[in-house]
Amino acid sequence: MDLPKVENPDKYTSLYVVDFGDHTGVGFTAREVAELLESEKFKHIKIYKIHGAYPDGRMELKGVPADIFQLEAGMFFYAHDLETAQADLEKLTKLADSNLPPARAKAHLAKYDEHEFVTALIYPAEYDDQFSKWLLDADFKTAGPAAGGIGAVQSYYEHQPEILQTRQFFAESAYQNRTGDDLLRAVKIAVQR
Repeated sequence: MDLPKVENPDKYTSLYVVDFGDHTGVGFTAREVAELLESEKFKHIKIYKIHGAYPDGRMELKGVPADIFQLEAGMFFYAHDLETAQADLEKLTKLADSNLPPARAKAHLAKYDEHEFVTALIYPAEYDDQFSKWLLDADFKTAGPAAGGIGAVQSYYEHQPEILQTRQFFAESAYQNRTGDDLLRAVKIAVQR
């Protein structure tokens, strides 16, 4: 894969490289990649996340399976009483208000049974690394056990707990996402941003 030379390579960290087969584009957002994958024309593309970029133009890339853009991941914080679970939801809400999350997410306070509650943070799976970092950087702690990942979300939905409260968290992206014809016109451009 031949990558084009980019200026200010550090601004590309957490964006994506798309290998179209006959050419490569650097600097797609997760939402743009997800939209490309919905198109029959681009179902064959290979996707790489930029984990690091250096002044000399080198980039650390990690391959990303296409199906990850169709899945949700999450973090689940368990508690044995409603008050503890509510406190976890409030801490999460305050964090999202003071430090915007990496992507749009939803939070649930749910009841499994009389003595098991969970505060669930659910988001697009392609942002799993960023959400982990967001919580770690904020030193987010809960009183009970925690679980996470794609499988944890599937298990949560299968269990169908009683949802007591919901919240939506929104992110402010550093990049404007292109959609539709604007995105399709841009796929031949080697450096997207």
